[in-house]
Amino acid sequence: MAAIETSTGERESGRLERIGAVMLSVVTTPLGFIGTVLVLLVILTAIFAPLLAPYAATAINVKERLADPSLAHWLGTDQLGRDLLSRVIIGTRTAMSVALVSLAIALAAALPLGLIAGYGPRWLDAFLILIFDSFSSLPMIMFGLAMVVLLGAGLGTVILVIVLYCIPSYARLVRSQVLGLKSLDFVKAEQAMNAGTARILFVHLLPNVIGPLLILACLDLSTIITLEAGLSFLGLGVKPQVPSWGNILSDGFAVIRKTPVPVLAGGLPLILATIGFTFFGEALRDALDPKLARRRSA
Repeated sequence: MAAIETSTGERESGRLERIGAVMLSVVTTPLGFIGTVLVLLVILTAIFAPLLAPYAATAINVKERLADPSLAHWLGTDQLGRDLLSRVIIGTRTAMSVALVSLAIALAAALPLGLIAGYGPRWLDAFLILIFDSFSSLPMIMFGLAMVVLLGAGLGTVILVIVLYCIPSYARLVRSQVLGLKSLDFVKAEQAMNAGTARILFVHLLPNVIGPLLILACLDLSTIITLEAGLSFLGLGVKPQVPSWGNILSDGFAVIRKTPVPVLAGGLPLILATIGFTFFGEALRDALDPKLARRRSA
């Protein structure tokens, strides 16, 4: 028993060391360091948003509408007198909540679909690929409009649109990884020992496809945040009174002839979040694939 516990502890220690080495490789590159700082800034802002916001994000003060930036309101106020800094901070939580929930649901659905497509019979693979391609070919804005007509605008509709947008690409990635892995010796050895399909899929194949899938998901976080902001900007996302970067941009464009501050307040955090997750994802991919990093630098 002691030997088993020691072996388990050594494996956990080795896993933590590998994670530490990967993160060290990420933060030691210039773009990776910038991405890590921006990602931490976004995440910490989302976690502590209620504590950081100086005012209630939905508090209306018509007397101070469209106020310029000042010590009382660092980013000024919008057309209803709401503090823009508070709305941007609470909007960070909205963006991250939608992105992480959508990503978790999409990954949970795409993993089994990709495993089944890659390891199952050819007719099932062809059927699933047809479904994936059908969803991938849909224009996202038109698809979002159709979903809003059917279900109405709201947070649930935004999450559903993003999930259906992400599942095909994640499932195709898992499928391609499984197709390459199932011909390797360790899988054939399990098949020769009459191992069950579930054991092969979830014990041997799943751990090997998680890494590339998480890298793709990290890279897609910026796209998902931008998609949520775009849908909200068009009035297809979260309700107008909910603080979100897309709603701030939409309100800002309505008064852009009077002041550009609301547009800048809504656009700057969106740009920083996009840059941060993109840089961090690229650095993480290079850290896990040294060949790609060397080829890119060459």
